[in-house]
Amino acid sequence: MEQADGFADGFLDAHDHTQCPAELALSVMRGRWKVHVLRELAEGTQRFSGLQRALVGVSHKVLTSQLRELEAAGVVEREVFAEVPPRVEYRLTPRGRSLIPVLESLHAWGAAPPES
Repeated sequence: MEQADGFADGFLDAHDHTQCPAELALSVMRGRWKVHVLRELAEGTQRFSGLQRALVGVSHKVLTSQLRELEAAGVVEREVFAEVPPRVEYRLTPRGRSLIPVLESLHAWGAAPPES
């Protein structure tokens, strides 16, 4: 049901904090490298080595962990090619692509000067 403020049973109406959809959404992106991984994958399919080169300072172990968590959340999909050496590619799922406007909004909010 649409309310006068434009929010329909959304963030401002949610009083059940045990299953807050906003908190659940933030938990998907929580992690030092996840937003950066999403930014890189927004540009298209990437191999693990390409992601690691783009994310200067991330360890193999941490990048693997962050990718697995994003995959488990249904945001990233992983494709393994039966080649020698094995090739693995990562891409955003439709659910992952739906996060891009959210991240763009967060970026704009973070770039705006604080009101005084």
